Amino acid sequence: MCLLATTATALSVKAQVNPYKGGAPGLSGYRSEIMAEVMIQEDKFTRLAEAIPAEKYTWRPSPDVRSFAQVFMHVSAANFNLYKLVGTPPPAGFDVKGFEKSTTDKAKVVAALKESFVHDKKAITGMNDADLEKSLDWFGGKNTQRGILLFIVRHASEHLGQSIAYARFAGITPPWTEDMQKKQPEKK
Repeated sequence: MCLLATTATALSVKAQVNPYKGGAPGLSGYRSEIMAEVMIQEDKFTRLAEAIPAEKYTWRPSPDVRSFAQVFMHVSAANFNLYKLVGTPPPAGFDVKGFEKSTTDKAKVVAALKESFVHDKKAITGMNDADLEKSLDWFGGKNTQRGILLFIVRHASEHLGQSIAYARFAGITPPWTEDMQKKQPEKK
């Protein structure tokens, strides 16, 4: 009975996050929509990073591109660093220079990813809806805080796609794909 309860709990924890079903607690409007995307990214990045064997963290499809570890650390660095543009500074002692190459240790990379998404969610929750329309200098032009949040989410999405392609190329099936395959009835 205990094994059954433990297995059921483990399976429910592994299920893909769906913030559209339960919403982003305490938020509404645009920040809620951004939070939903961040929650999905957090789930997918974390589950994929955990599914990749530690010995594959230095793997890269060619010498001139980032390894698995570097992609995940790059995303973490952006998560820690970019929210300063909307009023949430990086954690004390964080230095973006060299961060993506600072470790290939799976446990440290996964921990950095998790911490960076906690930072993201804290930043989004701490924002004021009225601030979303504030204008900032942006790559020689102007952008709003709303646009910066969109950029941050888009940036992470690009690297999620990159990570998924890497995983498939390296023979690793993304966990959410495995989840869907397990739910489908066997074809006879």
